[in-house]
Amino acid sequence: MHIWGKFNPLRAVFFNLTCWELHISGGSEDSGLSDWLFLPDKSGLLTKLWSMKENNPHREDREQIRELLKQFENLKNGRSHSFIEEDSFEKIIDYYQEKEDLVKAMEAAETGSEQFPYSSMLLIKKADILLANRRYQDALDILEEAELLDSGNINLYILKTDAYLALDQQEKAVALLEEALASFEGEEKIELLFELADVYDDYEDFDKVFDCLKMVLEDEPTNEEALYKICFWTDFTGRNEESIRLHQQIIDEYPYSELAWFNLAAAYQGLKLYEKSIDAYQYAITIDEKFDYAYRNMGDAYIRLRKYKEAIEVLEKVNELAKPEEVIFEAIGHCYDRLKNFAQARTYYRKASHMRQDDSKLFYKIACTYFNEGNWESCLKQLDTAMRIHRLQAEYNLLAGECKMQLGLFKDAIQYFLNVVRVRPRNAGGWESLIRCLYKGEFFEEAMEQTDAALRLTNGKPIFLFYKTAVLFSLGKTKEALLQLEAAMEHSPKLLKKFIELNPSILQNQQVVDVVARFKRNKSI
Repeated sequence: MHIWGKFNPLRAVFFNLTCWELHISGGSEDSGLSDWLFLPDKSGLLTKLWSMKENNPHREDREQIRELLKQFENLKNGRSHSFIEEDSFEKIIDYYQEKEDLVKAMEAAETGSEQFPYSSMLLIKKADILLANRRYQDALDILEEAELLDSGNINLYILKTDAYLALDQQEKAVALLEEALASFEGEEKIELLFELADVYDDYEDFDKVFDCLKMVLEDEPTNEEALYKICFWTDFTGRNEESIRLHQQIIDEYPYSELAWFNLAAAYQGLKLYEKSIDAYQYAITIDEKFDYAYRNMGDAYIRLRKYKEAIEVLEKVNELAKPEEVIFEAIGHCYDRLKNFAQARTYYRKASHMRQDDSKLFYKIACTYFNEGNWESCLKQLDTAMRIHRLQAEYNLLAGECKMQLGLFKDAIQYFLNVVRVRPRNAGGWESLIRCLYKGEFFEEAMEQTDAALRLTNGKPIFLFYKTAVLFSLGKTKEALLQLEAAMEHSPKLLKKFIELNPSILQNQQVVDVVARFKRNKSI
C-alpha cells in the first residue's frame, strides 16, 4: 500500500490588482483544474506577462502651469490677469485633482463654468469632482446639463455609470451603457463595453460580463485586456466551448497571438481535454519561449494525464524562467511521489516547506514518503512537526497510528486512532484502523465495543460486520461468529478479502470455509 502526500488541485484563487496565485491542497485525484492553474484575475492583469500602456497625461511645462495658476489666483482676487482659455481651466482643474486638492479644483471648475457657461467639458469636470466628494446626485444633475450641450462625450456616460453604481442603481447603469453603445464606434465603443462588463460584474450577471468581453474581441481580436479578462470569465462561467470557438477564429486571423493560444489551451483544459490543451500551450511557448505561465498550465495538464516525467520537465522550465515558488516545488515533488522516487519527492517538498514553514501538509507529505519506504521513525518525526501546527488533523493522526502499529506500539497507535474517530466519528476509515489495531494488539473485548460503536455511527457499514465476525472468533464465540459471517456475506461478499486479511489463518477453520462455499454455491444457482 502506498500513501501519497495528498494532492488535490482545485481552482485558482484570485487576488485583486495585478497577480495570479497558486495553491495546492488535499486530495489524491489528478483530476480537474488545479489551484496552481493560472487564469487572469477578473479585476487585474498579470504584470509579468503584460504591462498595459498607460494613458499618461502630457506633462505640462512647469513654468506654464505655474503661470496659469498665477493667472487664476489673480482672477479670483480681482487683480489684473491675462484671459484664461477654456482648455486652460481644464489644465488647472487637472492640476488640483492630481494634488488631491478638491476644494481648489471645484473653485476652478465653477469659475470656468461661469466664464464658459456652454462648456460641457467643464461641467463634466465639475461632476467628476462631485463624485470624488461622494455627492452622487449633484453629479448626476450636472451631467444632465452637460448632456444637453454635448451628448457625444464618452466621459459623460462613464461618470453617470459611476454615480448610478454608487447609488446602488445598477439597472440604470446597465440601461444607460446599453443605449450609449449604439452611439459610439471604435475605441470609444470598446471603452464602453469594458465599463458595461464591470457593471455586470457588480450586478453579478456574470454571463453578460463574458458577452461584453466577447463583443470586444469580435471588434478588436488583439485587445490584450479583453484576452486576459475573458480567460478568467471563461473558467468562471464554464463557457469553454464558446471560448474555444472564439479563440479559434482569432487564431485563424492572428496566428501569432500567444494570448489567444493560451486562452484556447485553458478552455480545453476546462473541458479536461488535456492533450489538446498541451498542443495549444506548445504553440503559445513557440511564439513566446519565455511564457512561463503556459509552462505552468502545461505541467498541470501532464499531471492530469499522469505523465509525470513530462510534467517535471515543464515545471522545471518554470523555475528557470521565473522566481522560485513553493507551489512549483510542491508540484514537482508530487510528480516524483507518483513515480515512487520518494527521495526526490522529499527534496522538493522540503524546498517548498522552507518557503512555507507554516504549511503542515508539506510535512505530512514528507512523512508519507518515509512511510512508503517503511521508515517509520522518520515518518513519525515529520508527523510530529505537522501536528505541532495542526494537532487534530485526522490524516496526520491516522498515519501516526499506522507507524506506531508497524513498530508494535499498539497502545500508542490506539490513542492516535481514537483521535481520528473523535474528529470524524462517521468516517469509516478511522474506525477500520482502530479496530484493526485493537485486534492485532489482542484487545478483543475493547475491539468488540468499538465494532459496535462503528456499526452504530456509520449506519451499519458491512466492513464492520466482518470485523465483528473476526473478533467473535477470537473471543471463542464460534456459533455467534458464524451467524455474523453469514449476515456479512449477505450484505457485501466483496469485503470477504478484508476479513481474511485481518486473520489469514481463519481459512483453516472448516466451518468458515463451508459458510463461504455455501454462500457462493447459492449465489450461482
